[in-house]
Amino acid sequence: MADRAPPVDPGFGVYVHWPFCKAKCPYCDFNSHVRHAPPDEARFLAAFRAEIGHMRERTGQRRTQSVFFGGGTPSLMAPATVEGILTAIDAAWPLDARAEVTLEANPTSVEAGRFRGYRAAGINRVSLGVQALDDSSLKALGRMHTAAEALQAVAIARSAFERSSFDLIYARPDQKPEDWARELERAIAEGCEHLSLYQLTIEDGTPFAALHRAGKLKTPDPDVARALWDVTQETTAAAGLPAYEISNHARCGAESRHNLLYWRYGEYAGIGPGAHGRLDTPEGRRATSTERGPEQWLGRVEADGHGLVVDEGLSRPEQADEYLIMGLRLAEGIDRHRFAALSGRDFDAIRVAALIGEGMLEERADGRLRVTPQGFPVLDAIVADLAA
Repeated sequence: MADRAPPVDPGFGVYVHWPFCKAKCPYCDFNSHVRHAPPDEARFLAAFRAEIGHMRERTGQRRTQSVFFGGGTPSLMAPATVEGILTAIDAAWPLDARAEVTLEANPTSVEAGRFRGYRAAGINRVSLGVQALDDSSLKALGRMHTAAEALQAVAIARSAFERSSFDLIYARPDQKPEDWARELERAIAEGCEHLSLYQLTIEDGTPFAALHRAGKLKTPDPDVARALWDVTQETTAAAGLPAYEISNHARCGAESRHNLLYWRYGEYAGIGPGAHGRLDTPEGRRATSTERGPEQWLGRVEADGHGLVVDEGLSRPEQADEYLIMGLRLAEGIDRHRFAALSGRDFDAIRVAALIGEGMLEERADGRLRVTPQGFPVLDAIVADLAA
């Protein structure tokens, strides 16, 4: 993983959750919902505006460095709805002149005219849920597009926006490392600046979980999974897109600024059904989340001006743990002085020395601690060891 120096201040961002999809993918445990009738976008826009206003009262004055429209499938929104939300955000927390404004999209909802509308609305970066580049895998993943449609969407996105990214899922059933290498090389050949590459995980409560329990869905064994991981790191690094986070790869300067804000433990407001946030208020840092059900959230906002169901203070040690969990995902690692200031203690010197000796952790010249490439496949164990 390459050295990429972090800023002193992670900044402030806004996450906006649009919870609706055309169909629910069998591996997905996100807060996404399918409705037979289109949602009332005017009503939802009014609710987004109200919740933004409420959050503004909590935070006070801020300048927005990044906005991320996630879902669900935000590209099912009309461009006018996106523009209305961005106008409300700008009125509450003025958008920085260089703010990154990302919208997630599925290839099935991509067409050039609609993307021009999003660009005019203020979107300057798009993230496409491609997930695979062969039709049999896409069908097995429950996706509604073909590989050809996905690549066409990538080309449209690249021509319509300054910046673009797309996602792929690997460690799929029966996937071989050599097949994944070819698929990844094909993805890189599209000229992308950013790739999000996720190992398939079996999440409780999903159709894939039921199939897995029944023995009808088999994921790669640990040795194959590790080989797939190694292929991912080697192929992307050789192409100039090294990992800057455990699952995210980019050319230097093309990193997702919004996601870096999360991983650097910055401040962000979560707007919309099921959105999470971390707000710095006069009472200290707060963890927030909103009602997950879209219609229930809408009713709460219309009644109370917000959909918050969780609004809890975080102690300094809790903040330190969150900083550790998020920051060690990054190639740049964490600032141990910031960790000590939050937690009131430094790391256990014996544990740190042991992890360094095992080649799992290293200390940079600037004093930051980061996980090594050898350590990333066992990141959870390293975090648990340091947090103990």
